[in-house]
Amino acid sequence: MATAARTPNMSAQEWEARQQLAACYRIFDHLGWSELIYNHITLRVPGENDAFLINPFGLGYHEVTASNLVKIDIDGHVLDGSPYPVNRAGFTQHSVFHRHLPDAHCIIHTHTTAGMAVSACAEGLRPISFYAAAFIGHIAYHDFEGVTIRPEEGERLIAHLGDRRVMMLRNHGTLVMAPSLTEAFLKQWLLQRACEIQVAAGAAGTPVDIPPEVIAVHQRDLAEVQLPVGPGVPDFQSMIRLIDRTDSSWRN
Repeated sequence: MATAARTPNMSAQEWEARQQLAACYRIFDHLGWSELIYNHITLRVPGENDAFLINPFGLGYHEVTASNLVKIDIDGHVLDGSPYPVNRAGFTQHSVFHRHLPDAHCIIHTHTTAGMAVSACAEGLRPISFYAAAFIGHIAYHDFEGVTIRPEEGERLIAHLGDRRVMMLRNHGTLVMAPSLTEAFLKQWLLQRACEIQVAAGAAGTPVDIPPEVIAVHQRDLAEVQLPVGPGVPDFQSMIRLIDRTDSSWRN
């Protein structure tokens, strides 16, 4: 596995993005959100609208470092001479959103057990918890069409997403996007918690839906409980401190 540091022709902004994304992969692995060598978190390279960073296909999330992330263009072509391939099924989906949504700087796709379980239910995410209440009215749904390698599915993905930035891929998993990696991370954490609670509540008894008027108040007031440093920033920094206690090799 490559462990080289920043190359002379790499901008400071790209290296910072690489370290942030590598940390995110390690955090996902720590939280049990990885899926062998599959799934993706992609991040646009700052200042380069058509350049993105993605995990090297063939490595687990616990092996990702800042230097072995692969830099690709909007069509998935390698730009940095990386010896690693890119998972076509993963980036076909991500490239559609990166191409058509200027605010989709970071995109997260997972196959967690709870996320896949909820995506496989006809009712989707139900308004039964503190966390789920934040998403009600803000989740798009897209029916399963098989492994995502056909470009023509992109038109339907965009149409089904609309103006929302969280999607349940039915029978498949979850998709989250945001203008920053930290915000995308926080959305993913909240969505994962909502899905876990729904699965547990269904096993425990009969879940009770939160009334729409309470959901409206909840969503209105959520901004009041965040630190003024940007969505997800303190949460992500806390997780970095946690993973650094055992392994900081992601920084290389």
